[in-house]
Amino acid sequence: MHRLRYIQTLLPLRLKWEPFYSYSEEQLPGSIAVGDRVRVEFGGKEYVAVVTAVDAEDEAGAVGYDRIKPIIGPAEGLDRISQEETGLWRMVSDYYLCTPGEVYKAAYPAGKVEEEEVKARVKDRLQERIARLEEKIAKARREDTKKRYIAQRDVLLRQGHCPGAVLSRSEARMDAATDRWPAAIELSDAQSEAYSKIKEILNNRKPALLRGVTGSGKTEIYLKLAAETLARGKNVLYMVPEIALSRQLEDRIREHFPTELIVFHSGETLAKRADAAAHIKSDPYLALGTRSSLLLPHKDLGLVIVDEENDPSYKQDNPAPRYNGREAAIMLAGLHGAAIILGSATPSLESLYNCSVGRFGLIELNTRYFQAEDSDVEIIDTIAERTKNGMVGSFSRKLIDRINDCLEKGGQVALLRERRSYSPILQCEECGTIPKCDRCDAALSLHIKDNGESKLVCHYCGRVKKYLGTCPKCGGSLKPLGAGTQKIEEEASSLFPGAKIGRLDSDSARSRKHESEIIRGFANGEIDILVGTRMVAKGFDFSGLSLVAVIQSDSLLGQQDYRADERALTLLEQFRGRCGRRTEKGMFVVQTSQPDHPVYQALTGSLSDTESMTKLLSERKLFGYPPYSRVINTVLRDRNAARLELMSRSLAEILVKALEDKVKVIGPYSPAIDKVGGENIKIIRILLPKNKFLKTNKAALEEEVNVFESGRKYSGHISLDVDPV
Repeated sequence: MHRLRYIQTLLPLRLKWEPFYSYSEEQLPGSIAVGDRVRVEFGGKEYVAVVTAVDAEDEAGAVGYDRIKPIIGPAEGLDRISQEETGLWRMVSDYYLCTPGEVYKAAYPAGKVEEEEVKARVKDRLQERIARLEEKIAKARREDTKKRYIAQRDVLLRQGHCPGAVLSRSEARMDAATDRWPAAIELSDAQSEAYSKIKEILNNRKPALLRGVTGSGKTEIYLKLAAETLARGKNVLYMVPEIALSRQLEDRIREHFPTELIVFHSGETLAKRADAAAHIKSDPYLALGTRSSLLLPHKDLGLVIVDEENDPSYKQDNPAPRYNGREAAIMLAGLHGAAIILGSATPSLESLYNCSVGRFGLIELNTRYFQAEDSDVEIIDTIAERTKNGMVGSFSRKLIDRINDCLEKGGQVALLRERRSYSPILQCEECGTIPKCDRCDAALSLHIKDNGESKLVCHYCGRVKKYLGTCPKCGGSLKPLGAGTQKIEEEASSLFPGAKIGRLDSDSARSRKHESEIIRGFANGEIDILVGTRMVAKGFDFSGLSLVAVIQSDSLLGQQDYRADERALTLLEQFRGRCGRRTEKGMFVVQTSQPDHPVYQALTGSLSDTESMTKLLSERKLFGYPPYSRVINTVLRDRNAARLELMSRSLAEILVKALEDKVKVIGPYSPAIDKVGGENIKIIRILLPKNKFLKTNKAALEEEVNVFESGRKYSGHISLDVDPV
């Protein structure tokens, strides 16, 4: 009779505890270790669990041996999870008030595990075939037969699934002279000075914040740091906020690191992402990716780069873990003892605050690589223009003149509009009804396909309806209000018939081929006018871009959020930085109905960057918002609106009593879009001061929510969003 042994496991589920399982030495004759993966049954379903403790007999006794189920068996062919991985999962779960199991599920979704298993089976079969060929080679007497079998073996090895193939790739990398990397990346005097300061800060074990104006050459500094890191035998993670930016950077990075570069983001196929994870386990690498690349099985990390660190795209909204890639990257770097550099032309207030209190080291790079001057800024008052017949659709006559002048001189133009679609809203001319999504409290947007087919799309749940042009209530005609990128593209085609026009937004970017064609076409001067959303402002380097114009800029300011002004200024500065990126000065035009808004004053130089940021920080401090506090949104969702109202009010009253003094409990209130996917939404906003009670208050908040869910039988309706954006 084989003695039972007990293990503790982590499942890819929202569990506040880690279940115990048993196994016999007959079932697992070899030793089992922390990090191994095993198959278990939980709640009638089978899962792949990670072993977190072995020989846990004392703890198992407290649970009750008779209640402990045996494992189904080992998860054959799956690699062991490293301590760094589980360490990051626990840090993320602790900070963002979720469970380690939810982070595990994000790092190893079911599809990824299945792909691992398939590759393991393929690898085993290939190894068996290679073993048979090796045996035939050994027995072969004739030289030509031996050569034929060796050729067959080498073909299998080149498929990249076996240790031999990994070895071959590693040897190829070792053959390269690693000292060529730093030498191949030349820096200007200003870049070299910034680079030296960064090295000094990193040597002091601090995160470095590189505040570099657009076009100053931050990327070259990143690549030189990456080259030195790889030359030391360490690996690099290079994070960007958007898939589109990752795709543009691929070519630049591959020039310097052709064999080390791997790309990881949701735009890659499952097979390619699995290959990237396999590469990480065996080869030197520079991983380029979005926030999900943090959860790769990193090893020997020496450098983490977070480009455009202020970008809200780094924040995961749903599902859990609702983490911010920037903050999680700092955790990851700490676990590996790696250096970390954050970069942006317009850093977040949180990062600037961290510099002011000494947590980060600040490096400023205020000189453009090609010595170009800052672009001129022109603010066009659309209300004033409309009163004197100065508007043609979405374009002012002043902007039309600017564009024509730019095109005549051989320059390129970027037209930026924050809303994709043809028209963001439609309204009935008879009864005033605005068609909304049946499942969301959001207006439907009109989209027109290339073939002329029209459809209504909800940008929140993705639901699509056929567009009939008539009001669903009275049958009257629907009139499009406002212009999205599709309509701007149409208007530009009419106003500038001789220009070649392209569009770049999340609709067009769904096709990687089309997106790449647009980006490369504009970069090569084959497209004269590029119409797009904020995607166009994310780090792209277009040498011929002379004029950038923002259409209907007021949509950037109308958000119900304490970060609205900061984000608007940041985005406008990024837009401005796209033009005049070489030796010539560019022109930046903003069309707005609020020309006297403080954001535009800062943009035109009425306030300096330091003055505007100081003003914003003072306002944050006055009202107790980050970076002077920690914000946690308690989000309640329910299809029953009356029940949601009752539950949200009850929970808010409980939280007011449970939390320490000076904690602000705001709400419950309804967000701007208070119904998504058929679920009504309420938010209770918690502002926790950064004092000695911060950790206690976070724990108390989590505990009260758990007790409330359990006691009111309301599980699955509440989520906690730490540091919402």
